[in-house]
Order: sequence, then C-alpha cells, then structure tokens
Amino acid sequence: MDIFDLITLLGGLGFFMYGMSLMGSGLKSAAGSKLEAILEKLAGTPIRGILLGTAVTAIIQSSSATTVMVVGFVNSGIMKLANAVGVIMGANIGTTMTGWVLCLAEVSGESVIFSLFKPSTFAPLLVLIGTILIVFVKDSKKRNIGKIILGFGTLMVGMSNMSDAAAPLAEMPEFADFITIFSNPILGIIFGTIMTAVTQSSSASVGIMQALALSGILPYSAVIPLVLGIGIGASMPVMISSIGANTGGKRTSFIYLYFNILRTIIVAPVFYIANAVFRFPFMQENATMFGIALINTCINVIATIILYPFAGLLVKLTVLTVRDSKKAEHTGDPMLELIDKRFLATPEYALNQCRTVISHMAEMDLYNITTAMKLQTRYDEKLGRIIEENENLADEYEDALGSYLVEISQMNLPETESYRASMYIHSIGDFERISDHSMNLCELAQKIDRQHIAFSDGAKQELDTINAAITEILELAVKSFRESDMKSAIRIEPLEEVIDVLCDELKDRHVKRLQQGLCSIETGFVFNDLVNNYERISDHCSNIAIYVLRSNDKIFDPHKYLLGIEHKEYFESMFREYSDKYCSEIGIKV
Repeated sequence: MDIFDLITLLGGLGFFMYGMSLMGSGLKSAAGSKLEAILEKLAGTPIRGILLGTAVTAIIQSSSATTVMVVGFVNSGIMKLANAVGVIMGANIGTTMTGWVLCLAEVSGESVIFSLFKPSTFAPLLVLIGTILIVFVKDSKKRNIGKIILGFGTLMVGMSNMSDAAAPLAEMPEFADFITIFSNPILGIIFGTIMTAVTQSSSASVGIMQALALSGILPYSAVIPLVLGIGIGASMPVMISSIGANTGGKRTSFIYLYFNILRTIIVAPVFYIANAVFRFPFMQENATMFGIALINTCINVIATIILYPFAGLLVKLTVLTVRDSKKAEHTGDPMLELIDKRFLATPEYALNQCRTVISHMAEMDLYNITTAMKLQTRYDEKLGRIIEENENLADEYEDALGSYLVEISQMNLPETESYRASMYIHSIGDFERISDHSMNLCELAQKIDRQHIAFSDGAKQELDTINAAITEILELAVKSFRESDMKSAIRIEPLEEVIDVLCDELKDRHVKRLQQGLCSIETGFVFNDLVNNYERISDHCSNIAIYVLRSNDKIFDPHKYLLGIEHKEYFESMFREYSDKYCSEIGIKV
C-alpha cells in the first residue's frame, strides 16, 4: 500500500462520513418534527418505546441523535425517565439498518440486473440526481429528497473508494497481524469504543468495518468485539449532550451508556464461553458485509430481549448514579425548559417548542389584561403581584425565545420554516408589549384605588364597553396564534378599527366632561391613560393577526396588507358587525 492508496482511503472515509451526515440531515428535514412528536406522545410503555425508537432511528440513521432528543424530552419534562428506556433500546436496533443498506456494495454478478445494483453503477447516478434536485429545484421537500439521494450516493462512492484502497492491505502480513490484535475481546472492544467515540457515529464505524470486509481483510473473530465496543463508543456524543442538563437529562444519558455496557458484559462472556465449547468454525473466516450487518443486528436484538424485563432496574441504577441534590434542584421556569438547545438538532421540532412557549406567553397576557381590568373597580394586592410576576416572566420569555429563534433562523431551514421562525420573532415582541401594557393598567388601577378616583356613570359604561372589546380582540389574537386559526385572525383587523373609533370618541367625550366640570383633571388623566393603553393593545393584536395570516410570505408588510384588506367585502361586513356590537351600545354612530 503506497501513499496514493492511503490518500484514496482517507478521501473515501471523508466521502463516506459526509454522505452519511448529508443523508441523515435530509432524512431529518424530510421528516420534519413529526418523528419527534410521535416519540413525545406515543412512547408510553417500554415495548412501545422499543418499536418507536427502532422506527425513528431507522429513518434518521442515528441512535445518538434519537437518544439526544430523548435526553431533551426528559430534561424538559416532556417524557418520563421510565419511558425513555424503551426508546433507547429501540434506537440501538434501529441504527443497525444502515449496515443492511450498505450491503448493496457487496452485490456481484454479470447480469444487467446485478450490474445496476453495483455502487459503481448507481452511486454516480444518485449523486447526479441529488445534485440536480438541490441546485435547480426550489421546493424544500424535493430539495430534502435530493439531500437524501446525494448523501446516499456519496457514502456509497466513499465505501467503494475505501474498499478499493484497502485491497492492497490484504497482501501485507503486517496489517494482517495488526487486525488479529482485535480478535482479542478486550482489545477489540476498546478499539471499537475509541473508533466510534472519534467518528461520533456507530453507523460510520460499522461502515468502515464493512469496507474492510469488502476487501477481504477482516475476520469474524475481530468483528464480534469491535461491534460490542462500537455500542459503548456511540454513547460519547449522548454523554456530551447531557452536560448542563438537569438530573432527569443526565440519567437518560447514563441509561444509554449502561445499556451498551451491560450489552457487552452479557453478550461477550456468553458468546466466548460458547465458542470455547463448540469452536465456531466461522470465527477464522473473512467477514462479509452481510455477516457484519447480521451480527450487529443480532447482538442488539438479543441484548434488548435480555435487558427488557430489567428496564426498571436500569432506571434505578441511573438514579443511584445521578442522585438528587440535597437542595431542591432549581431548573427555572418549566416553560423555558421546553426550548432546550438539544432540540436545535431538529429545527422544525424546536420551532414547535417555541410555539408552545409563545402560546403560554399569550395566555398569560390574556389573564393579565382581563385581571387588570377587574382591578379598576376593586384593587387586590395579591392579584397585582401576580400580574407583576407574569410581566417579569414575559420579559424572560422574550429574551430566551429571541436568542433561541435567532439560532434556529441561522440554520439551513426549509423556506416555510424560515418564514415561521420570522413570524415568531415578530410575535414575541408584540406579546411582550401587551404584557407591558397589562402592568400599566395594573398601576393605573392601583392609582384609582389609592387616590379614591371615581368615574362618572357615563365613563364607567364606556370603560365597560371598551374592556369587552379589548377582551374579545385579545382572545382572537391568542386563539389565532395558538391554533393558526385564520378565521379568528381575519376578524381582528375590523375589530381593531372599531376599537380605534371607540378610543377617539371616548377621549373626545371625556374632554367634554372635563369642560363641563363633571370630573376632575386627575380623573381625566387616568381615563385618558387607560384608553391609550387599550389602543396600543389592539394595535399589537392587529400585528399578531397579520403575522398569522401572512406567515408564509417572505416579507412582513402590515401597511400593504391593511391597504388591501380594507376594501374587501368581508372586512366591511365584520366592521359593521362590531360597530353594532360596541359602538351602538354607548351611542356612537359610525
């Protein structure tokens, strides 16, 4: 083997690793957040978790990625630790699917059909097709398919290059002696662990073994311990991901580590004792790609069958390893736990988590505003403190969500998801400003109470009317965002126009009451401040409605939208409906 063969071998490894990464990225993007949502909702029992973990990992081609997601679920309280065990066991089985796919490289024969399935035939075609889809097609779904095809073609090219470059090694006695070292169970397990810890992928390590097998230089005696070590090494990225996680997240990562260690502890002695007794003849034979894939799958399936009844004990072991701190663990607000950085590996799911937190923020706004309105007639210090606490939380949400969404936006998102991230960034600003106005209303209610300010009967009736209108527009805004409800969103703008009419008229009327001496200057200031806050709240609700209605557009242009909507028939109809409901009630003619 000369320097050129070494360069080809390393280049083939680079192609293989990049192809696997690209294919996995395309598979994740194509699946969107559906797989994560299925894991989150359906992994209720260990056996169901095993099936789901197997399926999800077979699709995204990475047991580490699946387990990192599970660490995030447990860390944020979405999934219980006991439910995570089955998913982790299934992930180890699902990741073996890659080895079976790579067996295509072993196809041989002279017929046309066999020739079509050879990597040297189909891999370049796949690279060409994938490149065309990525470069020339704008549709994000087709581009994701292109990434999958290109990734698979690239890794098969890398596999072919590695096997061709490794072929001369079969003629080198020194390399044959080196390979026999791994036939020692302990050394083989250690090397398999190190190799996978470096590559950060059990599938990549298995692929490297299969490339060597394709060249006829890897005996089964070395395959067994290497496969056992690969599982332990795959735990490394999961353990790294748990740094900074809470107790539940750390325990989840240790479940993955312990499962793979126990898998080795159980399988290795049983197999080698049986081999000492029966002397399996295949052990000294050169491994095939099919044989490696079969061994990898069998070891993981057997280990899962053996360890499944002891899932509860596995949880207890991790609890003993990662103990609860003597002091109560402070994890911050539970909603902020939902935007875990581990979910950034799957941006579509991370966006769904953002939506959940923003929806909670919106519900807090609705509570704060309606509660502040009630305090105008009878102030309650306890409720006032709750409003203040919620407002402080809204500030925290805005900061955390803003940073999180910026990170998501900087990723290579599909076009629709990019628009959604932009909409969320705009929306959190409006929801936070609504929260600020709730605090303003609370302070005005406190002022009314402390200074014994009394409104005239006319002013009270007007405030009751505009309070009802503001409550309705807020309810519509919250529902439209939370449920992506276009019917609710489209009703907001005409109601906002009616509220503008109400605000203008109420200010004029109060000036007249001041001129007639029916109320004091101080009362007038408070009344005017209340109305100004209501006007700003309705403006923010209008912005939120526009973001929902135009969430698939590249540019948010509220003014352009408003110029268009005001001339539409349904807008005029709803404007009249709300005018009759609120303006007519207090004698305002529109």
